[in-house]
Amino acid sequence: QVQLVESGGGLVQPGGSLRLSCAASGSIFSIYAMGWYRQVPGKQRELIAKITWSGGSTNYADSVKGRFTISRDNAKNTVYLQMNSLKPEDTAVYYCYGDLTGGGSWHAEDYWGQGTQVTVSS
Repeated sequence: QVQLVESGGGLVQPGGSLRLSCAASGSIFSIYAMGWYRQVPGKQRELIAKITWSGGSTNYADSVKGRFTISRDNAKNTVYLQMNSLKPEDTAVYYCYGDLTGGGSWHAEDYWGQGTQVTVSS
């Protein structure tokens, strides 16, 4: 089984920074990509950023481009989201996801973290 554990959320003032971490653990055969979604009440979950595990190719939502940076530590099966110049509209629950193959699986599937709250307010 696979588990994604997120950390790093909290309360920050506008213009401040936070770094989210998400560590994948358990029986993992391979990771194709990991990334981050966010969701606010009444809104659809949106993809914020993703990164491929082998080549490190990244994609960002337009709303965070230039402010957020996604990175990964392959040795630790961990993905990070560095969030700078935070705005009140960044307030949301942030969910880590992994596109990976578990040790007992025949194909890749999506796995999800529990979510971590990010609140940007003065």
